[in-house]
Amino acid sequence: MGRSRAQLEEFQEFAGNSGARLLRTALLLTGGDWHQAEDLVQTALAKAFASWGRVRRAENQDAYVRTVLVRTHLSQRRLRRSTERPVAVVPDSACGEGDPALRVALLQALARLPARDRAVLVLRYWEDRSVEQTAAELGLRAGTVRNRSMTALARLRELLDGDRESLTTG
Repeated sequence: MGRSRAQLEEFQEFAGNSGARLLRTALLLTGGDWHQAEDLVQTALAKAFASWGRVRRAENQDAYVRTVLVRTHLSQRRLRRSTERPVAVVPDSACGEGDPALRVALLQALARLPARDRAVLVLRYWEDRSVEQTAAELGLRAGTVRNRSMTALARLRELLDGDRESLTTG
């Protein structure tokens, strides 16, 4: 089934406008692996293009494609298709306000969490989604999202606690 020129241009505009946001989310989901994040965004956008008719009718196209992104990531992790491994050092990038060492420590700790817990934290706290939105995007119940948020945050605090001394004395 071919796409009209207008639909192609509409998709290209969508991809251009949402690509950076999707990449930021993918970077957090992949534990800072730039190449894996780019591949994840590319796959999510390819899936969105393949079903563009459904995506364009969605009430919130960004949320629809972000759900595709998260579910694709979880599926890849579950199936262990990828032979790539997270790297120990986050690639150099422009850093906004804040402590770069803390940011690196946070990304490394986030990468050590299980994929589903990482997805819950990214959607809830990085993407600022409600419990209900997160539950819908991940196909979970709201109570499960609350429980995973609580346990994942506790585990993240544990992981960061070991870095606390080096972060505060730097």
